[in-house]
Amino acid sequence: MKIIQVLNIPNFYSSYYLLGLSQMYNVQFKMDSRFTKFNNKPLLIFKVDDNIVVIDTDNPTGVHSELYELASVYFVTNKLINHDSYKQPKVKPLYPHYPVNIVLLYCRIFGLGLFRYLKFKEVLQQIYILWRRPLYIQYKKKFRKDNFIFFSSNIWKKEPETNQIRAEFIRFCKADRRITFKGGFIPRSDGHNYGFDNELNHEKYSPKLFSKLSASSKIVLNNPAVCGAVSWRLAEYLNQGLFVLSFPFKIELPQNFRQDTEVRFIEHVTEYKAIFDTIIANPAYHEAVAANGKFYFDTYCTPQAQAKYVVEFVFNSPPNLVADPKNNS
Repeated sequence: MKIIQVLNIPNFYSSYYLLGLSQMYNVQFKMDSRFTKFNNKPLLIFKVDDNIVVIDTDNPTGVHSELYELASVYFVTNKLINHDSYKQPKVKPLYPHYPVNIVLLYCRIFGLGLFRYLKFKEVLQQIYILWRRPLYIQYKKKFRKDNFIFFSSNIWKKEPETNQIRAEFIRFCKADRRITFKGGFIPRSDGHNYGFDNELNHEKYSPKLFSKLSASSKIVLNNPAVCGAVSWRLAEYLNQGLFVLSFPFKIELPQNFRQDTEVRFIEHVTEYKAIFDTIIANPAYHEAVAANGKFYFDTYCTPQAQAKYVVEFVFNSPPNLVADPKNNS
């Protein structure tokens, strides 16, 4: 069994990959002083044989040049299509994934290193966040749904396009009498809701309840998030076997989704009604798209599949792609 030597302590966004790597390989922790500055960030850095691998699960704000130079391969969650930083040859895309509860695994891998390399408050915060996330399960196939939709999201200060897409979806769901709707915008802590007061939701949902309500939805909406990122909720939706209605991706994936097969893509909010009319009139279409999306997840997106994809990519890469191992010691 290959040894995966983790070289930093990532935050909860890397939980999915820690889970997958631990299921497929022998994961050990050995802090590398070069990477202490990347502790408690959405970056998982590890070594397999002589190769340093970076898994960057941050918003798409560009590659860390220091890590890029040291890495054999630099994987990113959000590989923006039209961003020069992500066009570099060692930068490779990841499949959709989402944070999961790995509290016991997190403590087992990093042990006392948590308190040696992180502040006490940081350790407690990460454990709390991980504990509130649902445990990873591979959901059973169940595609038939009532006309219930749950949708709850934030109002972003610098993402007006995203806010408008979500607001129109909330308005449509509330207005259509065929739909039982639950959710809305989460009020901003600063009280500035950017004119969306009529779309606010005044209930609070824990991550576990959020996941449970989402799993019952007839349709789930996926749209560009911060900086054009794809929300991690997409992976959870696919795992739950839900019908994903999506605006076009701004990122590259290792295996693209096919229109009307795994996902239904739309260009404008005016298409909401037509899509819902279609799936009510044609339940077989709704079920087929949801089932194919679930098959995509089960094939490419499970923690084990993604760990295998990452590690095998490193060993199957052309010699001119990977960095000189002499520089990685």
